[in-house]
Amino acid sequence: MKKIFIILIFISLKIYPYIFIPMDEEQSDHLRSYGVVFRALEDNVKVEWLLNYRGGSFIILSDLYEKDCIKNGVLFYNISQERREYFNSLCEKMVLLEKAPKLAVYSPPDKEPWDDAVTLVLDYVGIKYDVIYDREVLNGKIFEYDWLHLHHEDFTGQFDRFYISSFYQPWFRKMYNMNKQIAKDLGYDKYWKVKRDVAAQIKTYVSNGGFLFAMCSGTNTLDLALSLGYQDIIPSILDNDGTQPPTPDYSKTLAFENFMLNDKPDIQMDDIDYEPSDKMSWENKKFKLKKFSPKFDLVETMLTQNHTQFINEFLGRTTSFDKKKIKKNVVILADSYDPKYAKYIHGFFKDGFFTFLAGHDPEDYVHYVNDPPTDLQYFKNSPGYRLILNNVLFPASREKKKKT
Repeated sequence: MKKIFIILIFISLKIYPYIFIPMDEEQSDHLRSYGVVFRALEDNVKVEWLLNYRGGSFIILSDLYEKDCIKNGVLFYNISQERREYFNSLCEKMVLLEKAPKLAVYSPPDKEPWDDAVTLVLDYVGIKYDVIYDREVLNGKIFEYDWLHLHHEDFTGQFDRFYISSFYQPWFRKMYNMNKQIAKDLGYDKYWKVKRDVAAQIKTYVSNGGFLFAMCSGTNTLDLALSLGYQDIIPSILDNDGTQPPTPDYSKTLAFENFMLNDKPDIQMDDIDYEPSDKMSWENKKFKLKKFSPKFDLVETMLTQNHTQFINEFLGRTTSFDKKKIKKNVVILADSYDPKYAKYIHGFFKDGFFTFLAGHDPEDYVHYVNDPPTDLQYFKNSPGYRLILNNVLFPASREKKKKT
């Protein structure tokens, strides 16, 4: 009895049972804050996301994550129930995060984690994910995941047109031969047909309620592939036969319409992507996140939580999206530095969602093949990388967009 009495006294004295993680300029490591939150969700501990309050702060409904915060350099405060209620009253809306989503990254098995900003930041913050590729997508394993990220893949089968300048480079030959072998193993006569079927399966994944996030050329080339079906636009240097003039079917795409595929012998894929003719002219320039009210645009508000509206521009195989090519039901979350173009967009398709962020690496303005990895210890407060992590947390909420 005495032991039980002591335990009851200890519980009664536990007046700070929650952890508050601010996400404004005060936060010492914004990125690893998401890792702490994700691990709490993995432990079935609920988290409150305070939208538009101090950069989208979090309240973990437990005090068991103090050591995790300290270990990862994350600023936190122990708070009482009264303080929790006070913080909730100050935010525009509280979203309850309930369960950690199961994550997959579509990426070639031989890619290093730093070849992609998403795997780079997931590794930095300690969030687990599986790597899947063509076999796993086509055999249905893709449907085991709540959230899917597309590595910088060209789903048309043109290898981002790098064959124009790098056909005999060892890294290109390795990628080319790997894709041909995968196609052979899967029973395809053409490697590019694999990519078109993968694109169609990803679309089915979204329609069934999946959450899709893509960057760089994984964005527009997905829609190019969906619009083409099995139309052969592949040059003979890659598949040893002729081509046909493309006739895109825009009714099959997710985000883009009225685009033209480039038929000239240069690296540009289409007229969706825009990058300044002088690549360095956008260096040190910023794009601006749009402001949303969770009362009317809840999902958009979650995806744009940040400690600043202004984010450094960064280039990629796809740098920005021509607004004239974006479907009317797709929401622009951020314009590019040049407001005629969009940087960050979001939409829904049937029961699922997709979000596209143009550019390769938010903290590497121009990224070249074989460049060294970005060291995120020097960018722990990166607002650009926060956009990626907002998308990772989004499926943890049961909140849905009103489809009106």
